[in-house]
Order: sequence, then C-alpha cells, then structure tokens
Amino acid sequence: MGVVETDDSDFATIGPPAPPDDLELVAALRRGDEAAFMALVERYQATMVRVALMYVADRAAAEEVVQEAWLGVLRGLDRFQGRSSLRTWIFRILTNRAKTRGVREQRTIPFSALADADDDADEPAVDPARFYPPEHQDHGWWVSYPARWDGLPESRLLAEETRAQIAAAITALPPNQRAVIALRDVEGWSSEEVCNILGISETNQRVLLHRARSKARSALERYLTEA
Repeated sequence: MGVVETDDSDFATIGPPAPPDDLELVAALRRGDEAAFMALVERYQATMVRVALMYVADRAAAEEVVQEAWLGVLRGLDRFQGRSSLRTWIFRILTNRAKTRGVREQRTIPFSALADADDDADEPAVDPARFYPPEHQDHGWWVSYPARWDGLPESRLLAEETRAQIAAAITALPPNQRAVIALRDVEGWSSEEVCNILGISETNQRVLLHRARSKARSALERYLTEA
C-alpha cells in the first residue's frame, strides 16, 4: 500500500514550543544522522503502534500506518518549525494517517465525532445503581461505596494478573475513552498534549478521561473483591 501524501507542516499546535533538545535532534535528523533516527524509532515505535490500533482493524494495518508516519516525519523535517514538541508533531502525523486509513477501511469515524457523540450521550461515569433512586429519602447518596483496597496485600495489587486485568479493562473501553486513558495514564502525557494530538477540546478530554477511569476502576474493583 502506498504512502498517503499530506502536508504535515499545516497541523495546528497547542502549548509550548519545542525545547532546545528537540531542535538539536531535528538538526541531527536533517543532517542524515541514522543513529539519531533509530533512537527516535526505538523511543516511540511501540506507543505509535498502540495509538494506531485505536483507529485501524488490526496490528498489521497499525504497523503499516506507523511506517507511513515515519516516512512522513522524514519527508517533513524541513517543514518542522518547532511550534510544538517533536513528539506532538510526530504523533499528529501518525493520527492523521491512522484516521485516513481507518475511514478508508470504513472501520472508524473521525475521533472528534466520537468525542462529541460520547458527550451528547450523557453517559453516567458510575453505574446509577450504586446510588439511591430519586424516590428514596437518601437520593443521590451511595448505596454501595467503592471498595477500599488499602487492606489488600501489595503483592496482589502489583501482580502480573492484576496488571493484565487493568489492561483488559482499558482495551474494553470505547475507542475514544481508550485513547485518552492510554495516553494520559499509561503513557503519562499531559492533557494539553493529548488534546493537541487527538484534536479534541480540553472539556472533551476531561469527560472522556473521567469516564474511562471510572469504568477501569469498576472492572478492577470487581476483580479485586472476588472471593
């Protein structure tokens, strides 16, 4: 499959400009420093595949999208103006290609549309059954409080099986919520950078993250409180 040609220099940016280290790295890449490029690939390749999988059907397609994105990075280096971090710029190129591929395969719709639809649905972050109903004198108060985990052995909280449960809970989320929680809580990115990369508003980002965290916590609570 051929490379999708787009002008990645036109991507909007939000937030602080590229730091000096990024500019030095870009200068090395422009000089054709292969070691610098390989270090960049090693740093971001796995995360790029995970992000691409949010938009396309399978890992093979995601890896093709990532390859296209790296070609876009190399071809666009001369147009990089440092108005955002290098990481933000790279991942905007990636998501642009992943969205295009997903729509072409009729597997996804634009991420911003998903985010808007999610907000309009007014989906509760916590199961309403956990609260007293309107006709009850304690309406709005918890019927079932979230379980406390501070009494559980640390070994269980850190066990590989527990981490697998968390990963499964995130995977089961709707694509928009999964994307936000993966970038914020798994990759540790800032809300500003996530908004810029995914092309969503700060309000949408907060709502999606809150819902995703609530669902992931509920799934983990069920697992940890099993007899």
